[in-house]
Amino acid sequence: MLLTKFEPFREFRDLRRGFEYLNNVIEGLEEQGYEAGISSFTPVVNSREADDAYYVEVDLPGVKKSDIVIDVKDNVLSISGERKIKNEIKESDYYKVESRYGKFTRSFTLPKDVDVDKIAANSKNGVLEVKIPKQKIIDKKPKKIEIK
Repeated sequence: MLLTKFEPFREFRDLRRGFEYLNNVIEGLEEQGYEAGISSFTPVVNSREADDAYYVEVDLPGVKKSDIVIDVKDNVLSISGERKIKNEIKESDYYKVESRYGKFTRSFTLPKDVDVDKIAANSKNGVLEVKIPKQKIIDKKPKKIEIK
């Protein structure tokens, strides 16, 4: 006959470990963008620098120009908008939506050599391109001030 030591809290400990595992799985899915709701769409952004300007390209397939807002405040460029639900199928026994949707905002701190008044944007084939022209910064040479 095999004797087993009685542990009254073993089942509670096992239950707690199960909940911890489930919580870790859910957090991992949320970090990958699988959470349901309004915040699940985050557009991909590419940026590059040329001699005369900086460029920000945002992939926004299925987003209308009228649903995009671009503004500059306190030297921060913000691109925001909303991607509406599409490709949804509603049947009597199931509901299916495969595309991600929701509101989004992406913000970028601009360098000091930017001409904010000449920023331009163009949207073509689901890609928004924002051109941020550079302005020349005049290097001021040190000047000696005479005291009178």
